[in-house]
Amino acid sequence: MHEAALRPIISQPWLPPRAGPETIMSNTSRPRVVLAGTALFGLTCLLAWQHRETDAGLRAQDIQEASIAAELAAGPDQDGRQLLLDLVEPEDGEGGSEAELLALVDSLGLPAEPAGFYAEGEHLWRVHGSPEQLARLQESLADHPKAHLIEGIEAELTYSLPDNALIALDQDGDGDWAAGEDADVQRPDRPRFSPNDPLYPKQWHLDAINVPEAWMHTRGQGATVAVIDTGVAYKDFSWKNVEAKAVPDLAGVEMVAGKSFVANGLPDGLDDHAHGTHVAGTIAQATDNGVGVAGVAHQAKVMPLKVLGASGGGSVADISNAIRYAADNGADVINMSLGGPLPSRVMAKAVKYAHDKGTTVICAAGNERRSRVSYPASYEGAVAVAATGMTGKRSFYSNWGKDLDISAPGGDQSKEFGQEGGVLQNTIMVGDPSRNDYLWFQGTSMASPHAAGVAGLIVSAGVDNPVEVERILKETAHHPDGKTWDKEYGAGLIDAEAAVIAARADYQGERLGFAGLLGLLSFAGLGFLGRGQSHGQDQAPRSAARKLLGGASLLGGVALAAGVLVTPLAYAAGTSAGLMGSGLMLSALLPTLLTLVLLQVRSLRAFLAGLNLGWAALLAHGAVVLPTLIQGVPGGAGWDRLWLAANALVTLWLARRAADLS
Repeated sequence: MHEAALRPIISQPWLPPRAGPETIMSNTSRPRVVLAGTALFGLTCLLAWQHRETDAGLRAQDIQEASIAAELAAGPDQDGRQLLLDLVEPEDGEGGSEAELLALVDSLGLPAEPAGFYAEGEHLWRVHGSPEQLARLQESLADHPKAHLIEGIEAELTYSLPDNALIALDQDGDGDWAAGEDADVQRPDRPRFSPNDPLYPKQWHLDAINVPEAWMHTRGQGATVAVIDTGVAYKDFSWKNVEAKAVPDLAGVEMVAGKSFVANGLPDGLDDHAHGTHVAGTIAQATDNGVGVAGVAHQAKVMPLKVLGASGGGSVADISNAIRYAADNGADVINMSLGGPLPSRVMAKAVKYAHDKGTTVICAAGNERRSRVSYPASYEGAVAVAATGMTGKRSFYSNWGKDLDISAPGGDQSKEFGQEGGVLQNTIMVGDPSRNDYLWFQGTSMASPHAAGVAGLIVSAGVDNPVEVERILKETAHHPDGKTWDKEYGAGLIDAEAAVIAARADYQGERLGFAGLLGLLSFAGLGFLGRGQSHGQDQAPRSAARKLLGGASLLGGVALAAGVLVTPLAYAAGTSAGLMGSGLMLSALLPTLLTLVLLQVRSLRAFLAGLNLGWAALLAHGAVVLPTLIQGVPGGAGWDRLWLAANALVTLWLARRAADLS
């Protein structure tokens, strides 16, 4: 073997020779470079536009400051009377100081206290008083010399559960479940997983959105879904003369970071109502365990967060705190099957916070059968979900309107279908957390967790950017009238199978486009290569691309193509459940290490060039589209894009260098 082939990598000429007459790019390569550069720029702009955020919900800054007295009079019955005072955050450069904020609170003349879990960081205060006192305070603060320190003032409203129909399947509680006949749902002729849960055949709502077909691809591994609701009955507990029992069909479902935000409510995110446990069951009921029913993303983790008391109501401050807690504690998806008719700046800010942290927020559209989506579903960053029944038509009670995003099965217990037209899950008995049953509920409260479960499947498939999760939910939905979107159904009825397939396959063509254009740019010259070689009177410029892809280098061309095609497998590993969004995997680290180790082997250099080129394309695509948010990189999505772009440049240079030396 030639001695030069055995030289260590550090002795290789890592910089190309200085340009001279013999290294000038040929006239024939310049048009190719210009064409490739123009095409790459056009592809980047097109993808950035196609994958842009299109949510047009209500922004916190656009919520008009309402009269405190009017809000208290128009809202639901309140637990006492209080005002939420939202002050600036000095550490974020919004002005003021901690001392000034405390002095402002002390000057109010009414009792004030921090408004819950995130009050210190968000400088959110709860002020107590009569409606008249609070109204006067609002007027006085408008002319206060420190008014510039106030971001917003609002009544602390109560959000609550939408009205639901609760019907038990086994009223006597003897556990004698009859499996019954399958619901008449049109099922696709494709591979599907049918669990052994005896009541699964009654869950028409899972078949309606092709969940069994989606289970052939993923069951939700690696995703965490926060249930912000009345809590979840996931363990036995005795507290203040209340005996709470875990429902049997959640046994084995992993619960994480459970917390209660309700004063005098069951701790650890436990349920004393029934609603939250039913919602959690739709998302992740234990499945294929020979017990009861199934859940959409049954291998996902559930984060039970109790914000609603036994009566089904809770304050916007408590709900907002829970939203921030979920985003800060690893929730990939939040489900909120709750709402109210009046907007809250405090909650709108919390929803935006979670969205910007990488958490997809799914919300019920409301059951008031009106042409306006309720809150928080209407907020910017929230995915609003309407309800459909067995026939796929919008349920009679479901809200609709301009802020609607998608639809999902919520049930419609009409005369035709009776109680089995509802959504069936295992939950505690209403008002008695010591007993459980398999209950039929209906409402947009039931539609929302179907969408949250499918969002969990999308995350499990490797896409966790909320913008992309929402896009996939919408683009794979089926509208009953064949429309792209309307006020009745949003984008249409969600499709779990299509969503999971899209999460894994949607980006392949885009990435191959990047690979081709980047390869043409770098291998056509562009100042990187194009080394001319003089042989007597015949000076024929010969780039590394020609070396690799020329007719005499068929093996090199095959190796280059193999490198490009193998790269997605490594990328898939980087977005797997265990390494979701790893900053090390989604970087230039692995291709750099492989190049350092293998570049000495001449026969592998063409493959290394292809591998690095493919990796560069994947990272460049991520910088534009960002399907996966990067863990371990500080800052938001903008910093993730910079990280991916910088590492793409490194791997592109490695590809050029490997090709140059081959």
